[in-house]
Amino acid sequence: AVVDFMPQPRNDGQVDVVRLVQGRRGAVDMCTELVLRFDYGSVVPWVERRGYGLRAVAGPDAVRFESPVALENENFRSIGRFTVREGETWPFRLTWFPSHRDGPVVGEWQAELERCEAWWHDWAERCTYEGPYRDAVLRSLIVLKALTYGPTGGIVAAVTTSLPERVGGARNWDYRYCWIRDSTLTLDALASSGFLAEARAWRDWLLRAAAGKPSQLQIMYSVTGERRLQEAELPWLPGYEGSRPVRIGNAAHGQVQLDVYGEIMDSFHIDRVHGMPASDAAWQLQRVLLEALETAWRQPDEGIWEVRGPPRHFTHSKVMAWVAFDRAVEAVEAFGREGPVEHWRQLRAAIHDDVCANGFDAALNTFVQHYGSTQVDAALLMIPLVGFLAADDPRMVGTVDRIMQELTADGLLRRYAPAESVDGLAGDEGVFLACSFWLADVLCLMGRLDESRALFHRLLALRNDVGLLAEEYEWRSRRQLGNFPQAFSHIGLIATAHNLGPACGPAHRRAGSRAPVKPRPPGDS
Repeated sequence: AVVDFMPQPRNDGQVDVVRLVQGRRGAVDMCTELVLRFDYGSVVPWVERRGYGLRAVAGPDAVRFESPVALENENFRSIGRFTVREGETWPFRLTWFPSHRDGPVVGEWQAELERCEAWWHDWAERCTYEGPYRDAVLRSLIVLKALTYGPTGGIVAAVTTSLPERVGGARNWDYRYCWIRDSTLTLDALASSGFLAEARAWRDWLLRAAAGKPSQLQIMYSVTGERRLQEAELPWLPGYEGSRPVRIGNAAHGQVQLDVYGEIMDSFHIDRVHGMPASDAAWQLQRVLLEALETAWRQPDEGIWEVRGPPRHFTHSKVMAWVAFDRAVEAVEAFGREGPVEHWRQLRAAIHDDVCANGFDAALNTFVQHYGSTQVDAALLMIPLVGFLAADDPRMVGTVDRIMQELTADGLLRRYAPAESVDGLAGDEGVFLACSFWLADVLCLMGRLDESRALFHRLLALRNDVGLLAEEYEWRSRRQLGNFPQAFSHIGLIATAHNLGPACGPAHRRAGSRAPVKPRPPGDS
């Protein structure tokens, strides 16, 4: 067996990965191979042999590799061969540390493994969710915790860059950043599962990151709140299975995406719903953003899917602008905040009328992706999930039916029809897992619980052997695609499990008064 773990982090920037090769029965010949490259594979470091293994240095980076096996150099690779027998454990340790510091302090692997396991067991015991699918929910919560940068509370979308949405294609993006769009459901997933400290840390990260002029609001930031995320291609890297280009940074950080205003307002609304301590600074930020949105909501944008074509009046973006003013009204009416509530009511009504007039095609009986379009988009599923319309509104029923007819592939949802792509990129992609979770949530709101539960079970079956989900799934080759593991997918899993459980889930909370009375589901797990 091979067991990998990361000891609990130190405060000096040191990062360790320990690999244990354990003999369970018989004897197995093994080989360890280490190829050390820094700066995204462009720098070959100096490597020195040491009694414990080797040490490598180049620029700001240093690595120490402890090996119980003698290492040989073969074509700039460090190779070790050994045989593991029943009852034996061969420990290997890879440690990164800043090159200007002395060598790292390393502990004894058995004690570190025990501490690591105890820490995660203690953390998992804080989970208060006792509904159906608890094991799957807990695994997804562990993923969110593992995607969290401890010093700031920022949660990255994924820990990888440029894993392709289609093998051999160009839809390869850097997801090692924190998206504002993830904020509402992330906060709700953590808080409703008992992890209030993590929810507060994420809320506080959001408040710090969004500080500044409204015109400077970005859709994403680094884990520390940095704003300059310039995109670059790395032509010397072949890409995963030949999928080029490999990118670092993300040009979408400079896009205008109006839905982030609604996401921020909804995040702080969820914050209030869960009874977290009020913050005057947070309310001041919300009021400033609302003032900017009074005129901005009428402008086109690049939308939730971060299209790299011309801006459009995306229906989902307008709906989320409505959410911003709706949550502001709720903050005054239900939570005693001060603000021009009548003015916000008028803006809320104006946006609602605009969306229903321009984002709905009466002849097709469906909402459309953007004003003037006849195409549907999975983001339209957010309309009932945020309370813009009731899930059983005839316009929404027509929209859901058409989405299921036109965007379904092997029972799962694409984001939009690839033949009508507005993202400015050639090529196809897999089904988008978060969208399928949204569909399950909408079906739940509609009272179509059997369909919702069946879809959720299908999604659960796509997880790998340790319960992880990527961004997308390619149904023809039956493999996960895109950056991995993906926070958005796991957030969707947590939300849908809560929605299918006996308690009020996030779909009912966000839909508010437009949510139907929730039927009691049968015992299911």
